[in-house]
Amino acid sequence: MTYGGAGNGTPAVAEASLKIDRGEFVAMVGPSGCGKSSILKIVSGLMPIDSGAARVDGQAVNGPLTMVGMAFQNATLLPWRTTLENVLLPLEVSKTHRRSFRRKKAAHIAAAHDLLKIVGLEGYEGHAPHELSGGMQQRASLCRALIHAPDLLLLDEPFAALDAFTREELWGVLQELWMRKKFTVVLVTHDLREAVYLADRVYVVSKRPGRIVYERPIALPRPRTLESTFDGNFVDLVHGLRDHIGEVRAA
Repeated sequence: MTYGGAGNGTPAVAEASLKIDRGEFVAMVGPSGCGKSSILKIVSGLMPIDSGAARVDGQAVNGPLTMVGMAFQNATLLPWRTTLENVLLPLEVSKTHRRSFRRKKAAHIAAAHDLLKIVGLEGYEGHAPHELSGGMQQRASLCRALIHAPDLLLLDEPFAALDAFTREELWGVLQELWMRKKFTVVLVTHDLREAVYLADRVYVVSKRPGRIVYERPIALPRPRTLESTFDGNFVDLVHGLRDHIGEVRAA
């Protein structure tokens, strides 16, 4: 995939072959600007490919997918809407759900309350975004991405702007959501500890144009805890990924 057209644009992704199983939690790591986020855009249908094939659930990706939920580095909650209203927003605006939103509103509100309770935001449903901390806003953003029960959740550095303690706390929140709901996840991150903590499999992406240059299964038991990040096996996995990233940067 090339930004600006295949003829004279900027190459972003080239020969990036990977396969993700249903219900799997995958992380992608690599240098800044290597094409990780571009791969997410291809999978979601937000960006077309110039050659090759992109398939989700066995079908070619030819446009934005309704089965996808997305969360980004910034929570981007609408400031004039409450926490609950922000979570419900995708159901109100998507073509798939908006026609039936009013008829099913009570069920949707109950589902939103359930998600907010899981992420620790019970009691904050009526708060405005400015009344929430950065970590709380990101929790609400995760709920918004999951409110329509997507089969696939795409996360583009969702915790990068948070302090270390909040970030580590949200690792546990996301792990619990995934273990309960069992949706498929693709996480883009620069944090190798985050990748090892959360993922079943980690892909290392080369410098732009992005290629998949290394694949590492993470065979650690779940649920994972912050204490487990100090175990020898965990530390070895992080150092192994760091070595591969170093090789990519030096290439």
